[in-house]
Amino acid sequence: MKILRIRLLRGPNLWNQHSSIEAIIRCVDSEKNVENIQDFKARLCNRFPEISLPRLSDQYETITIAHVLESATRDLQLQAGCPINFSRTVQTTEVDTFHVIVGYSEEKVGQLAFELAQTLCISTINDTDFDLANALHRLCKLYEDIRLGPSTGAIVQAAVAREIPFRRLTEGSLVQLGWGSKQRRIQASESDKTSAVAESIVQDKVLTKTLLHAAGIPVPVGRNVSNAEDAWAAAREVGMPVVIKPRDSNQGKGVTVNRTNENDVKTAYMMASEISDNVIVERYIAGYDYRMLIVGNRLIAAARRDPPQVIGDGIRNIQELVEQINRDPMRGEGHIASLTKIQLDEISLAHLATQGLTAESVPLKGMRVVVRNNANLSTGGTATDVTDDVHPDLAAHVIAAARVVGLDICGVDVICNTVMKSLEDQGGGIIEINASPGLRMHIQPSFGKDRAVGKAIIDYMFAPGENARIPVIAVTGTNGKTTTTQLIASILEKSNKRTGIACTNGVFIDGQCIDTGDCSGPKSARNILSHPDVDAAVLETARGGLLREGLGFDHCDVAVVTNIGMGDHLGIAYVNTVEELSLIKRVVVQNVKSKTGFAVLNAADQLVASMAEYCPGSVIFFAHDSHHPILAKHRAQHKRVLYAENGYIVATSGCSEYRIPLNKIPLTKSGTIRFQIENVMAAVGAGWALGIEWSDICEGVTNFVNNTQTAPGRFNLFNYRNATLIADYGHNPDAIQALVSAIENIPSRKRSVVISAAGDRRDEDIRQQTRILGDAFDEVVLYQDKCQRGRANGEVLSLLREGLENAKRTQKIREIIGEAIAIDTALSNLQDGDLCLILVDQVEQSLGQINNRIASG
Repeated sequence: MKILRIRLLRGPNLWNQHSSIEAIIRCVDSEKNVENIQDFKARLCNRFPEISLPRLSDQYETITIAHVLESATRDLQLQAGCPINFSRTVQTTEVDTFHVIVGYSEEKVGQLAFELAQTLCISTINDTDFDLANALHRLCKLYEDIRLGPSTGAIVQAAVAREIPFRRLTEGSLVQLGWGSKQRRIQASESDKTSAVAESIVQDKVLTKTLLHAAGIPVPVGRNVSNAEDAWAAAREVGMPVVIKPRDSNQGKGVTVNRTNENDVKTAYMMASEISDNVIVERYIAGYDYRMLIVGNRLIAAARRDPPQVIGDGIRNIQELVEQINRDPMRGEGHIASLTKIQLDEISLAHLATQGLTAESVPLKGMRVVVRNNANLSTGGTATDVTDDVHPDLAAHVIAAARVVGLDICGVDVICNTVMKSLEDQGGGIIEINASPGLRMHIQPSFGKDRAVGKAIIDYMFAPGENARIPVIAVTGTNGKTTTTQLIASILEKSNKRTGIACTNGVFIDGQCIDTGDCSGPKSARNILSHPDVDAAVLETARGGLLREGLGFDHCDVAVVTNIGMGDHLGIAYVNTVEELSLIKRVVVQNVKSKTGFAVLNAADQLVASMAEYCPGSVIFFAHDSHHPILAKHRAQHKRVLYAENGYIVATSGCSEYRIPLNKIPLTKSGTIRFQIENVMAAVGAGWALGIEWSDICEGVTNFVNNTQTAPGRFNLFNYRNATLIADYGHNPDAIQALVSAIENIPSRKRSVVISAAGDRRDEDIRQQTRILGDAFDEVVLYQDKCQRGRANGEVLSLLREGLENAKRTQKIREIIGEAIAIDTALSNLQDGDLCLILVDQVEQSLGQINNRIASG
């Protein structure tokens, strides 16, 4: 078994809509059918009894080691508690090579599961040991360490339920909710509106109590102390019993309660001082510990927290009783389960000592032993929901406390005998306010009703019905993607939207370039969607990024597919035909938003038109010919279509019709450049799908100027010495054919072309480019560019020259090393009335060279 390649597909992809690991696996002869490996299944099940292998069927004629690897990667994650529901093994065009695709919920867990699955397969083949318990322990620990905690997870789940997209910004709990200008952020249970000043206030427990007391809210009296003697003095001042605690601790660390004598108070001070230099002594309020959750000035949930405790049976000691409780399946390590295991640590043992007990003590039958002096769930406590019982006056006090300190989301800790009475009636008080409250006690209380606190926070952060999405337009196809992307952006900008563009020319935010180079992949898409100044995103979506990492978004509002042709990269990554290429491009259409989304498809391209049946939303077809059968049928059904007719681009749906004169659209040169008309129709269709006013759509396309600034390398026209000069990035046979068709409408005395080809294309595709050019140009300048992409020197030039062997028009062929020299050679020979097409590779440098040459005359 050889792993040829591993990819992390972080978004919707060719195989499914969820994040997955994709590996290319080559199997040796014996691994092509594991039935041929002696006792393989028995040895495998002995090492991993829970593994579930696929059954032989029409889909699987044989079970290979690749299928075993798939099953092991999936089932190891499931055994570790990861919620995944997808895996698949697909044979490539090579009989011994397979795609293995397995979903994951956490990327690093998926990667580790894949590594462990490889080890399992190898150990089974070689009949060596495999430590399943250790493997699952590693997976469980990693999953617990990196997955979202219960508080953040509850908020994210509530966001997903409202179709609000999310993105983890760190491996911790910092999460972006929504896209672009509509985004919000959370960290754990704090929102981006949580005041840093308010958070600083509640970290100072004395200041918090001072502010609450001034507002008439009941709090226990107390003060800061500087040493053990001062602590005892303060205890006598406020009156026994007392609580001694760090001024700025959390989770009950260093807190000692109900102390009544000098020795206990001084000992408690020493414990608290190990946690913080600032220690507080305050009057102990008898009663239960309650947590009240406030969200946006509303009491959302309340829970009574009880400390970890055991009930004696007269037989077992405290340690044995704790072990018995910890065997409860509801208890786990950390936050992985609804309850946390009780720890007999140093703090617990110290608390037992105050009761005259040790871990070896055997409590009498029925005796209640409190193991720890705080009721936090994280240390083994339990929670009982009491939300429906809270007295209105008590609720008013805790809401007022949140307002006094200035927190929008907080947990207010209250000590009182019952929540069914006001604090004044029972001598209770507010003892603390937490800026980042844990939500687990409300989401999964030990007893009582679950509360939808995650939903409450989302409802507070986002207006009713708001999904925090901005319009996302994804543009794919073989040719015309970048120009169409720029046109759509022009339309959006005319409708007063700050637009983010990711394309092969770079990343642009509201007209400003923030990144250069080819930015048509998922990383650039995610960067656009994370930018707070973006009201709409137009994302060129190339084949490479889709295969490498999937989409950079979950859904798009509009998917535009320009065409599918004998274009780029066939013969690479097991994509050998245009039909296979169309399956990759179709991923964009498959992830259009259902009901409200649109796909804008080229009806004249059969492969593109066939994508319509896979669109979850609606379809807008475009084509030159208004009588095209697909267009005619769509139009007869009163659906949206676009076509060119009598010098106009016509958009019609039912009884509605809109017309844009082609002579007003500079990009089309008064309707003479056919492929640019198609690009304009695609862009107009996208604007129409988004519901943009037709006046803005018209202005967007009629005011768009195709030059080296707006669309570098996209049919840029120049006048040089009264000769027509065209620079274009076309680099596949379909693009070349479209360019040749366009220049047929441009008068010229003599035609010349400058061309090279990328070495990672198929031999036939390289030859086909010059076959097309040889019938249309008088002179061809071939050049070898800087990067041969795996080809030997002269190999690409040789293939280009072979394509010219039967040329009908070409009379002269030159071969040059270097793009700049080739361009200079062509320009030096231009005369009045000539036409020269330069197929640029280094776009920025070549356009700069051309502009300098023109400027110098």
